[in-house]
Amino acid sequence: MALTPDHDTGPERFRLAARVIRKYLIGARSLHDHIATKLLGSGASRVLDIGCGEGALSDALPHPPPFRLVGLDASAELVSAHPAPRLRADALRLPFRDGTFDAAVAVNLLPQLDDPDRALREARRVLAPGGLLLVTAICRTDSPELSPVWRPEPTTFDAEEAPARVGEVFGEVEVERWDAPLITLPDEAAVRDYLIARQVPRPQATEAATHLNTPLPVTKRGSLVLARR
Repeated sequence: MALTPDHDTGPERFRLAARVIRKYLIGARSLHDHIATKLLGSGASRVLDIGCGEGALSDALPHPPPFRLVGLDASAELVSAHPAPRLRADALRLPFRDGTFDAAVAVNLLPQLDDPDRALREARRVLAPGGLLLVTAICRTDSPELSPVWRPEPTTFDAEEAPARVGEVFGEVEVERWDAPLITLPDEAAVRDYLIARQVPRPQATEAATHLNTPLPVTKRGSLVLARR
């Protein structure tokens, strides 16, 4: 499907979100950099990146990584840009045998799914005993500086309930929260792109950007939840 002025496809929106965060991140490591450090210290030899997109986690790791990293995404367009090994598949029906991986990662994927609990059960199934799960979710009050023109839509899996939801499937969890001004949007175009990446239609995003003063620091709020099988 071709892009029109008022329509951005899911893959295009995903790419835009990644570009905005990378370009305007201030004084902090990216989330993928942080997760890469966790994986490098975990001793894992087989890692599954569920909802890998074009490979942000792969980019944050040494090349080649010291473990086998498999990228999986439902979008053929996105996963085709991920380094091999990679495959197109559904997070609700992972095409792997039980206990295949030592670690599994899902960065901001579960809020996009109709049944995140099933995805958690699938992730647990493909982990070996003692395997590490790392999932992230955004808070309901993320990006409060944009509240005059936009608020996040409710999702099926947000940071406020993520620890309990993961705990129901995995048992004990560890939670790392973030709540800080992590990006600065320098102009109207950057605000527009940020809103489009968060599923605001392009015309509304363009109009909303005119009502905010820039440069605009944006507070990011969310959680990283870690659990072991």
